[in-house]
Amino acid sequence: MGGIGKTTLVDAVFHRHSSKFEVCCFLANVRENSEQTNGLHQLRNKLVGEILKQKGVNIDTPSIPPHIQDRLRRTKALIVLDDVNARKQLEVLVGDHDWFCQGSRIIITARDKGLLEQKVDHEKIYNVEGLGSDDAFELFHSHAFGNKSPTTDHTELSREVVDYVKGNPLALKVMGSSFRRCKSKQEWEVQWKKVKQFPNEEINQVLRINYDGLGKHEKEIFLDIACFHKGYERYYVKELLDSRDFFGEAGINDLIDSSLISISKGVRLGMQSDEQIDMHDLVQEMGRAIAREQRIEKRTRLFISEDVYQVLINNQRALPAQAISVDWNDIENLHLKDANFEKMYQLRWLRVGYYHHQSGISSIFKYPIIVSLDFPNSLRCLDWYRYPLKSLPSKFSAQNLVVLSLQDSKVEGQLWNEDEGPVNLKWICLSQCEDLTEVPNLSRSLKIERINLNGCQSLVEIPSYFQRLSKLTYLDLALCYKLKYLPEMPCNLEFLDLSETAIEELPSSVWSHEKISHLDITNCRHLKSLPSNSCELKLSGSFSLEGCESLHEFWELPKKTKAIILYNCKNLVSLPTYIWKLKYLERLSLFDCSNFQHFPEISEAMEHLTFLKLSGTAVKEVPPSIGNLVALRKVFLTNCKNLEVVPDDLFCLTSLQELNLSWTKIKSIPASIKQAAQLSCLRLSNCKSLESLPELPPLLRYLEAHRCTSLKTVSSSSTALTQGWGEYIFSRGLHEKYIFSGCPKLDQDARSNIMSDAQLRIMRMANAFSKFKEDKIEGKIEQASHDSEYMMMLSLSEQESFRKRSFVAIRCSGNEIPNWVSHKSEGCSIKIELPRDWFSTGFLGFAISLVVSSTPWDMEIGCKYNFKTSNGESHEVNHRLFHLLPGKFFESGDSHEVFLGWYNHVFEEVVEGAPSPIAFYELVTEVNVHFHLKSVFNKPCEVEVEKCGICLLYGKDAEMIKQRALSIKRL
Repeated sequence: MGGIGKTTLVDAVFHRHSSKFEVCCFLANVRENSEQTNGLHQLRNKLVGEILKQKGVNIDTPSIPPHIQDRLRRTKALIVLDDVNARKQLEVLVGDHDWFCQGSRIIITARDKGLLEQKVDHEKIYNVEGLGSDDAFELFHSHAFGNKSPTTDHTELSREVVDYVKGNPLALKVMGSSFRRCKSKQEWEVQWKKVKQFPNEEINQVLRINYDGLGKHEKEIFLDIACFHKGYERYYVKELLDSRDFFGEAGINDLIDSSLISISKGVRLGMQSDEQIDMHDLVQEMGRAIAREQRIEKRTRLFISEDVYQVLINNQRALPAQAISVDWNDIENLHLKDANFEKMYQLRWLRVGYYHHQSGISSIFKYPIIVSLDFPNSLRCLDWYRYPLKSLPSKFSAQNLVVLSLQDSKVEGQLWNEDEGPVNLKWICLSQCEDLTEVPNLSRSLKIERINLNGCQSLVEIPSYFQRLSKLTYLDLALCYKLKYLPEMPCNLEFLDLSETAIEELPSSVWSHEKISHLDITNCRHLKSLPSNSCELKLSGSFSLEGCESLHEFWELPKKTKAIILYNCKNLVSLPTYIWKLKYLERLSLFDCSNFQHFPEISEAMEHLTFLKLSGTAVKEVPPSIGNLVALRKVFLTNCKNLEVVPDDLFCLTSLQELNLSWTKIKSIPASIKQAAQLSCLRLSNCKSLESLPELPPLLRYLEAHRCTSLKTVSSSSTALTQGWGEYIFSRGLHEKYIFSGCPKLDQDARSNIMSDAQLRIMRMANAFSKFKEDKIEGKIEQASHDSEYMMMLSLSEQESFRKRSFVAIRCSGNEIPNWVSHKSEGCSIKIELPRDWFSTGFLGFAISLVVSSTPWDMEIGCKYNFKTSNGESHEVNHRLFHLLPGKFFESGDSHEVFLGWYNHVFEEVVEGAPSPIAFYELVTEVNVHFHLKSVFNKPCEVEVEKCGICLLYGKDAEMIKQRALSIKRL
């Protein structure tokens, strides 16, 4: 694209790197200079002369003489060819790759990407983007205001201009200069309207260079896109261009290479592909200006609503117009009731829409009153959003129609006479036509490729002749709520959407179809079963039966399915063992299949299945063969109210990371859980029958055992917790949280084990964090950046999260501060006299402990540290510690609870918060800590902190605590 800054960029690169080469040559304006008499050879003479440092070079032969080529090959050169627009220029100026010395660099700028691809590999082409929002804003302001600062009004208007220009530096400079004399807001607004209506000539001249370089055929395609098709689907635009006898696909590719259009991602209703045609606003305005250069009676394109109105109102219908686009809002405001286009004999393409209606118009929209309407038989594309009539005009012959779109219209059924079906029709969209009761007769439309009937709520059946539409690849019937019957499908169908229809069964032809790559049958609430014949579908992604409430059985599924979603299939009782034949399966979910009881034996190893969700099902057991799910990482058995036993084999899975058993009837967890080396998250909330917990695995960092009202015993995990001591890579997790609230039957040993383990967990994380900081300071982390295995274990984001968010938090029923917390106090405040060397090397922060009465879950607990020195100085640190989520689901019912925690952000603030931290804290002799509770929703706070405690942590104590834990375990 012109004006985007290619020359500026290569000029900067040229001057930055020129010192690295023996000689340098910058050939500017290659396109313009080549157009002069003998200009291309003069450019070559200049290039050779500068490289050889020789004046008066005059090579008048087609090729460079061998003796000069030899000298070129011995000279390391940096060469820039700016603004190249023809292959011959490259052939004459730089020839083959062996013309120049090894290590030489040639930089070429061009507007045509295809030209560059003929010479260099794709990965060596850099597409220059526009300026970012902030840089564009700054450049525009520098030219609009100079050194002055803009007012608030000017800033808002500037944003509009910058957004319109989309980062084009030339346009930003030129437009900025055009606003320089505008002082008031009103002057700015007038100038802005003028700029949009009459594009700047200087900008247009630069942009038009790309257009002028196109062939006649490509120019026509460019003007069509500029006037009509920006933002539309690539496939749709191709069909429209083809309907005008243009070669759509080739033309689109040529315009992409010429940087006049681009392809963006998006979805338009009724389209399969997600590629959209995009065009810079300035380029579009240039194209539209070119299209309007002729007088209205000679134009082949009409896209200004007032122009169309004048043609219709003045009966100037015998015009050469071939394509018309009109915003019906504008026409309606002009009170047009006669919309006869029939005498426009050359008209091929007509689009009528509502492009700038206000939000909410759909609820108050009134279809326009049309007294007279007709179309010429030459029409190949009719796209009329909210078409007001029940059928097409009776005199209109649809024989030439290729594309027909009457989205959200009043049509009811047959659109044309039975014997005059559109034999050339390729695409029809009648989506959201809520009054449509039958499909228009398409039996003669044997060329049809796409049919969109999405949201036709009155449609009850699909004609049987559909199976004979051999070119049909796309059929959208979603939201056809009354559609009960589907005939056999044609052989080339690729896309079929039946979501939220009333179908009761699928045709066997759908199941045996080899070309369907997209099939959506979600929320087909009346679908009872899937076909029993062999499934040949080529679906390779997710296959969802979500919301198929009546489905009670199926046999085969697509062989390459990666995910099976069976959400809310209330009548499904079991799965076929066939699913274990799906070797690509990665996810299996039966969430809320409330009558599902029998999970099948897993007959062979599944190497890709990582996710299993049986939450809300009626399963009573998980088969021991679950050990065959060798790649399983996440298992969800939440609310399986009949589940009483968890098999040992589940914990033999070396990849298991997360397990949710909340709301089940399990009584115990197998001791084999200790072997689950990768298990990091275990959820057991509301397991009312759970009585005991064994020793847990070393990497477990989140345990939720809330309201386990029968839980009595909790084994110590001290052995596991001594593993990986001080290794922050081993810790991996950013935080550790253990919740035992609402467990009133915990015996004294269980509480003691929880509190002792809490000390180990806190010391392990604090020590690991200290080691992490040491290694970061010493540069060991940076030195290891080239070690791929190391970086897989600890990414940069994990490093930063360690610094900012590492913490350990434990919550347990009880009313006593644990013995290992050295400083204790009644109430919510505590004062500690600090030893002289308290801030010496090895200080790891503070462990805190609280006893809180009748804790609701809509509170948060915070603390305030006030450090004081012997000479009266003080420094205060405030932090939130526990955030207690609201909701009756989490109410504990305990009279008292104990909280324990370590938070590295408190330590970081202590170390970094003061102006001269080390010097200040060496003088600190006491710290006062106050704990407070605050309602998240500003409700009255009736909770009290009854006891509190603080423990200073030091690295020198770490090994002693670890060894003591090991010795106790041995005993």
